[in-house]
Amino acid sequence: MTSRIIIVSNRLPVTVHHDANGNLAFSPSAGGLATGLSSLSMDRLWIGWPGMTADNPEEQIAITQQLALQRMAPVFLTEKDVSQFYDGFSNKTIWPHFHYFTQYTAYNDEFWDSYSNVNRLFAEVIADEVQPTDIVWVHDYQLMLVPGLLRATFPTLSVGFFLHIPFPSYEVFRTLPWRLPILQGILGADMIGFHTFDYMRHFLSSVYRIVGYEHSFGRLEINGRCVKVDALPMGIDYAKFAEYQSKDSSQEVRSIREISEKRKLILSVDRLDYTKGIPERIKAYESFLRTRKEYIGKVSLVLVVVPSRTAVGTYSHLKEEIDVLVGAVNGDLGTFDWVPIHYFYRPLAFETLSALYQLSHIAMITPLRDGMNLVAKEFVASKDKCKSGVLILSEMAGAAGELEDALIINPCDMKNIAQTLAAALEMPEAEQAARMTRMQRILQRNDVKAWAKCFIEAQVELQSDQQQRATYMLVGKKRRRLLSDFESAPSRLLLLDVGGTLTQTRRDPRDAHPDLEMLSTLKQILELPNTTVVLLSGRDRQTMEEWFGSLGVDMIAEHGAFLYTRGKWSLLREGMDSRWKEDFRPILEKLVTRTPGSYLEEKECTLAWHYSTVERRLGQNHLREIREQLTMYSANHMTTVVEGQDVVEIHLADVNKGKASMNWLVGQGNWGFILAVGDDLTDEPVFEAVPEGPTFYTVKVGMGDTRAHSKIPSVGEFRSLLRLLATRDVQYLYFKNDHVSPLTPASPYSLPLPLKYQPRGGASLRPDSLQPVKDTFEEKLSKSKSSPTMTPTLTDLELSDAAEDE
Repeated sequence: MTSRIIIVSNRLPVTVHHDANGNLAFSPSAGGLATGLSSLSMDRLWIGWPGMTADNPEEQIAITQQLALQRMAPVFLTEKDVSQFYDGFSNKTIWPHFHYFTQYTAYNDEFWDSYSNVNRLFAEVIADEVQPTDIVWVHDYQLMLVPGLLRATFPTLSVGFFLHIPFPSYEVFRTLPWRLPILQGILGADMIGFHTFDYMRHFLSSVYRIVGYEHSFGRLEINGRCVKVDALPMGIDYAKFAEYQSKDSSQEVRSIREISEKRKLILSVDRLDYTKGIPERIKAYESFLRTRKEYIGKVSLVLVVVPSRTAVGTYSHLKEEIDVLVGAVNGDLGTFDWVPIHYFYRPLAFETLSALYQLSHIAMITPLRDGMNLVAKEFVASKDKCKSGVLILSEMAGAAGELEDALIINPCDMKNIAQTLAAALEMPEAEQAARMTRMQRILQRNDVKAWAKCFIEAQVELQSDQQQRATYMLVGKKRRRLLSDFESAPSRLLLLDVGGTLTQTRRDPRDAHPDLEMLSTLKQILELPNTTVVLLSGRDRQTMEEWFGSLGVDMIAEHGAFLYTRGKWSLLREGMDSRWKEDFRPILEKLVTRTPGSYLEEKECTLAWHYSTVERRLGQNHLREIREQLTMYSANHMTTVVEGQDVVEIHLADVNKGKASMNWLVGQGNWGFILAVGDDLTDEPVFEAVPEGPTFYTVKVGMGDTRAHSKIPSVGEFRSLLRLLATRDVQYLYFKNDHVSPLTPASPYSLPLPLKYQPRGGASLRPDSLQPVKDTFEEKLSKSKSSPTMTPTLTDLELSDAAEDE
């Protein structure tokens, strides 16, 4: 791999601060992520907050220059940013909500505004540094909007995102007022990773229910872009813990060894947080001592709590509760020569922590909710030499999915925890060794280096896939040739599907009527000389005439059953029998009764059952139950059953849009230009019916399999193209970023609903006017070239070198 990777996280792997003399000091704080990335054979740049507020421009320059030597770039935050973005929205809103502690969730619009602004600031710093071949990997819940911002500016940039905390179930996530822009931000990434399959499943469920994208085996199609969602549990630096030899070089280590020789140690290591279940753990330990009195004086709990967010009221109250509980247990059960709980409220040096891992008999890791919990893995790795020891692990920790040989417990069941403690203390050494060996094999194979490599390899593969997809897109040279052929053709035929092509797909198809802008565009095209437009739809002819009759446009209704030319409707063929509906109607009416919210639409030659307004899986389950019956009746009546998105339609087998289109393709002369555009299976016969020719084009809206020659990612992009055909304004063809239409703010590969951001200037950006955070790649390049002195013609564009860049 030769690409450069840009890692983006809230904090850099170094902390910048002032030393005792007031000079800048840089302290490394490399963690598992830095270790994993160090194994990649790629050039790296790390972007993040340096850990201090630096308002002095000279100091910012000094920090930037020093960090550049270490291949890092700082994002400078103000004290207000840190307070509202980090302490506020990130840790008072997202952290509790994603960990299911919704009683602590802060619903504060100022926090959200700050979160949006800081995410934009991160995106701007990335935009200053990024190059077209770079791979960007954004990390964690503080920066969930960054991928979407980057996608709006750099449509083809490879962006990955990994969430290091749980993603909650849809029922919890849906209560966030900012749920939509958060999802849109994350979906700006090509590769999205979670620690567990459950988190991945919750995310995909929320995406489907809130944004409307349905996945196929963890892959989403978003405006021509494939987004892969996967579960990739993060590992640890296994060798660091497995190979470390604990030495009695400090008094603390010697004390730990002396205590471990007298009694069995139960280890608990956590950061101070309400998600860790520390009070519940203390209570379970107390219950164990009171019910199994034979262990009094024979075991001790080493409780290590690392200070965190002590200025936050919830955390200070938690600290007080832990202090009281520890004091009560030690005061009530302790003796002159035995302390039930050794309590440390401070971070421990690596040497001391490693000694505790190696000398403890049991690790009791019982969080109420935890994204992964690397402490459990570190304990197992530290037992690489001796193989003895037992891990008690909460089923609510992400690590439980990998470490199945741990003793898995419900962290809220204190009685069960007490019983599991006894079972761990009494477990035979042979069983301990067998369990520990199996867990160590898993962790050694899936360490942090393997995790980072796996994620980046998947992202590189997606990058290649996106480039391959681009060859089918109607962009660049293909689009310019189409426009040129349209301009020069002596006669033109446009076969245009309506729903999902000219108009956005609606939850209720009856709401998918054309807007004034679309009607105006069609009117302009119809006014062009020697131009015929045919609108194709599954709608009934009354609706089609109501929507488009005033334009005088030709139409096809009910998927080809009816044709409209010269102001009159006619049947595709005479004598079509509709008695077949008598057998199908009772079946579909039963479906309507069983599926509240669905409805039966009966047209002259079609029956359609719509379930778009109900839970899709419910509709699909009910449809599955009667599919065989529909197929049997269909064979008896020479009808066909077509399953679309949230609809099943039944009509005569020899009726389709392709056969209906032949009335214009063959029956109305030789065409110099043909454009057929559609979005679903009912449009495929049209693509097949269009003859081969250098100026004949078939285009699918969307990225599914198709017989069409080209694809266009969205309704918005096709409407932009149609507007170009209507206006015949060549200036729109000569813009710097050929992938971004000047008629729509979002690029073909960006999200269909742009995020609503508050720029740092304070003015609110409307969702329909999202601005790129910086120059696009093409704009960066164009600054070094002179601008054209005249507006080129269509022919000039087709023949010039400028027209060949893609």
